[in-house]
Amino acid sequence: RQDKRKLIQATEPFFIFAKSKDYYFNLDNYLQHLDSFNKSVKSKPSDKLGKKYVELIKNSDLSEEQKNNAIKALNQAILAVHNREIEGFRMKIHGIHKLAYGGQDGGRNNQIKNNGFTIIRILGNTMKKDIIESPVEITKNNHHPAVYPMYIIQELIKLLTQECDFVLDPFCGSGTTCIAARNLNRNYLGIEINPDYVNLANNRMEESDSQQQELFI
Repeated sequence: RQDKRKLIQATEPFFIFAKSKDYYFNLDNYLQHLDSFNKSVKSKPSDKLGKKYVELIKNSDLSEEQKNNAIKALNQAILAVHNREIEGFRMKIHGIHKLAYGGQDGGRNNQIKNNGFTIIRILGNTMKKDIIESPVEITKNNHHPAVYPMYIIQELIKLLTQECDFVLDPFCGSGTTCIAARNLNRNYLGIEINPDYVNLANNRMEESDSQQQELFI
């Protein structure tokens, strides 16, 4: 049961070390299936999309020319959302919204000052966080005391390696890293000093399939 004076630790850290600044890091492959899932469940944009910005523009201190340009740009952004070209957008209007904190004279702050507005287009891909959510690994017939979920190591391998790269696990345990590496078409080497765990890892390699694991779909 939970200690009444402590919170439950809900995460475990993974540390990424690199020998140089020129390291492989494939953010697009990491948690890739979440992008497809989010796109598949998107609902049709509301007919009210952008209406609050129209009212803000009309009631703003912009010149008539700036208001017309703002309405035109807003309609283009709304159309892009309906055409599934972008996920959404945010609009900032001079005199109504604050400039970006610490922003320099340039970019969006410059657009607001010169044009009276700026539109921030939001692309559809999911923002990739440093947290991998996963249920606890099923450990039936696995007597290793510290089995981590296959899904977690799979996503880290996809993030940090390419196909045919070499994956080394010097503390192989029950072989989870090797199985994930094989499933992702990576070369692999597992090192383990406990003969019982070596046998366990070999048995798991023989019995496991070669399918990637996907969650939330």
